Amino acid sequence: MKLASWNVNGLRAILKKNFDEAFAAIDADVFALQETKLQAGQVEIDLPGYHDFWSYAERKGYSGTAVFSRIEPARVLHGLGDPKLDDEGRICALELPGFWFVNVYTPNAQNGLARIDHRMTWDDAFRDFCLGLQDGILPTGESIAPKPVVMCGDFNVAHQEIDLKNPKSNRGNAGFSDEERGKFADLLAAGFRDTWRDLHPDLTGVYSWWSYRFNARANNAGWRIDYFLASAALMPRVQHADILCEVMGSDHCPVTLELDLA
Repeated sequence: MKLASWNVNGLRAILKKNFDEAFAAIDADVFALQETKLQAGQVEIDLPGYHDFWSYAERKGYSGTAVFSRIEPARVLHGLGDPKLDDEGRICALELPGFWFVNVYTPNAQNGLARIDHRMTWDDAFRDFCLGLQDGILPTGESIAPKPVVMCGDFNVAHQEIDLKNPKSNRGNAGFSDEERGKFADLLAAGFRDTWRDLHPDLTGVYSWWSYRFNARANNAGWRIDYFLASAALMPRVQHADILCEVMGSDHCPVTLELDLA
């Protein structure tokens, strides 16, 4: 099974560029999008063979997530279960045969870490949400069958110095603060694995996001902030993980994961 994730930085804009071609070329069984930046009914998108699921922000033109799946899920969740955290459309989670697929667009801590307190609250709630699904507990408290979790999306943090081009000059900035990196480490310590880094422990210079400023993409001055994480129990089934740096159209590129679920 092939899974894909892409922060498209505005779905309406990228639909006018190369979205259809990139989507078809990647040919994923489940494809997650972040930062769709739209409300219900604002786009018409025809992807034959896929079921589509959307989480919208209350604020227009902001945030938002979507998942396109060839497999019909048993259930779909659109939030963490906390009204204070669920008004920005940042979660779209599907219960699939054998695992939960969680698409996340993690809040940005913003310049000067202006939103760091909100970010810390989010990170704790998101970790608890994923652990709950893994243990068979929905945000409502309802008990269901436990299943491993695959989570993907824009986590808005580079975990280690190897994950961005200029770690020294960015230390303490949003996306590379000690606080955000610590929460990501907590997520890994809870039993989830960074699939790409596990397969490429020493590989440098591979990033998933580049600023639009200073010719960052041309100079490959990027950050790896888009991930596929998986419950440790799924790691023996991971066949391949990739970062598709050559795919243009957004300031992020897609990331993929292939699982052997036979």
